[in-house]
Amino acid sequence: MALSSDSSSPSTLEWKFSQIFGENLPGEDVQDIDIISAVEFDKKGDFLAVGDRGGRVVIFENKAGNHDLLDHTSRSELERLDLVVPQHPEFHYKTEFQSHEPEFDYLKSTEIEEKINEVQWCAMPNGSLFILSANDKTIKLWKVKDHKVKKVKEMNVSPFVSSENSLMAESSFINGKHKPNFANGYFLEWTENVANSMSTSHSRHDKVPCSADATPAKCRKLYAHAHDFNINSISMNSDGETFLSGDDLRINLWNLEVSNQCFNIIDTKPESMEDLTAAEFHPFHCNLLAYSSSRGFIRVVDMRQSALCDHNAMIWKDVESHGPKSFFTEIIASISDLNFANDGRHILSRDYMNLKLWDMHMDARPVATYRIHEQLRPKLFDLYNNDAIFDKFDCCLSGDGLHFATGSYNNRLRIFSNGIGSQGLTMEASKNPYRKLQAQTSRRARRSSLSNLTRGFYRQGHPIFIFIFFLNGRSVYFS
Repeated sequence: MALSSDSSSPSTLEWKFSQIFGENLPGEDVQDIDIISAVEFDKKGDFLAVGDRGGRVVIFENKAGNHDLLDHTSRSELERLDLVVPQHPEFHYKTEFQSHEPEFDYLKSTEIEEKINEVQWCAMPNGSLFILSANDKTIKLWKVKDHKVKKVKEMNVSPFVSSENSLMAESSFINGKHKPNFANGYFLEWTENVANSMSTSHSRHDKVPCSADATPAKCRKLYAHAHDFNINSISMNSDGETFLSGDDLRINLWNLEVSNQCFNIIDTKPESMEDLTAAEFHPFHCNLLAYSSSRGFIRVVDMRQSALCDHNAMIWKDVESHGPKSFFTEIIASISDLNFANDGRHILSRDYMNLKLWDMHMDARPVATYRIHEQLRPKLFDLYNNDAIFDKFDCCLSGDGLHFATGSYNNRLRIFSNGIGSQGLTMEASKNPYRKLQAQTSRRARRSSLSNLTRGFYRQGHPIFIFIFFLNGRSVYFS
């Protein structure tokens, strides 16, 4: 999404649908490593980190935010300057780095791909940026900092100006260190040598040092060998010192400064037939964390009560789920993603069919349920046969907690507002997102591509992910 260049409508937004960086040439196939796999804003909305399947992390900076200017300028000065903050953010490329490389686990004879599953921003002391990035098995802490670097630049020297070394030599010669003997006729020889050196400098390229801005990234810590299953969640704690990482069976607690050991706080046994699907810390209570399961449970635990958080948890479960019970009831109840609202009281969760808003003071049922693709309920058997029923979708909230968004099939995006009905707004990620959406008809085959840009890339069975993110109450959409 970008601002329109039309001066008559400065606030008009132009949509562009893409899942890769840069421009794709006509007829050029999209490479798997170029597909975006993770997106995360920092808390202030000044920076955006994007990871792809090639193990790269790209950082963008909001040039229109003016947060530094607002923080360091007095109110009277702002009034004098008549500062106008742009309505829409404009993110510009800042830097990128290779976070992960493909690896091979010789003990288990499995390949570990470099795809970035999660990125998380850490506290930013001294103007440095700290980012956690994770693939299936390894988490890395990266430090990104702006600084000046010296570069050597070649330049042509004028024939009338000698190089720095020549000037120093001539100065020392005249000052008497190598004073010529004019009486013996050496002055003429010296002037000829200077003239020859100046004439040869016309065709010589002198190297002159200069400074330039650079934003390199350095890996500060590596957290590995703690997960037997693929990492599906990392979450930074509000204390700024610890973070959690979760896979299908375990949730580990790490300290940023200690990379060789972690503390296992949750470990579900395989006989329970329950997988951990997502985990996140409370936005401002560092002792609380929430995690979801494949059986539709949301648990909130207090780490002050027990060192092991497998028990003593508050449990949320929608016991009044709509529709008759069937073989597919527990499968579609699996929660694929959850997020805390900024108020710390509400939790947004997403299962296969619904988007649900929970109140931590009400554990019996959600305060709101939004249907995403109810038209697929009669087709659960077909979805089970082609494994589409196991597709996972993300969800997110706006900064004020009043708007929610999630993805669906057919390139469609669903947006809902708290307290304003349950129908919501449906948009399509395409070159013409405002066209009227056609009603779905009879049984359709699963789409294997997101658009003409990526047609022919996705293999059968891949879900379609649509991302929407909210920044400081203003909508910024990324697909």
